[in-house]
Amino acid sequence: MKNFVILFLSCVLFACSAQESGTYYGETFEYSKPKQVSELSTLLANNETAEVVLSAEIITSCAKKGCWMSIKNEAGEDIRVTFKDYGFFVPTEGLGGKKAIIKGEASVETTSVEELRHYAEDAGKSQAEIESINQAKEEISFVATGVKILDK
Repeated sequence: MKNFVILFLSCVLFACSAQESGTYYGETFEYSKPKQVSELSTLLANNETAEVVLSAEIITSCAKKGCWMSIKNEAGEDIRVTFKDYGFFVPTEGLGGKKAIIKGEASVETTSVEELRHYAEDAGKSQAEIESINQAKEEISFVATGVKILDK
């Protein structure tokens, strides 16, 4: 019985330490082994969409409202994360370099010139940078139902 209690307490302590502390935005969710950003291409190779819990480093967020954020992929390009039904927002500053756990749906989408320019404006880019955007872009899109920004 004593061994059982020790085993039980060890499991409880391990489970508690597996969930990092942080702040949720949108839906709260449970996770044990989130996928890495580098796994998205493989997940989307044979599927149009993939429901996934993802671990990622945040690059930036929308400086106006916090209505999107960008995360790093393995090639060093940005992946834009939007929030389902415009249902929640993240902080507008101070997120760069922080880790996040994100739950939602990944897909490959074509982003229009108009939308790319809108995102550039939201990010505070110069008028010259905004006007230099003249081609739509095929990219991985992520629509999150929940985001947990980690404290560490």
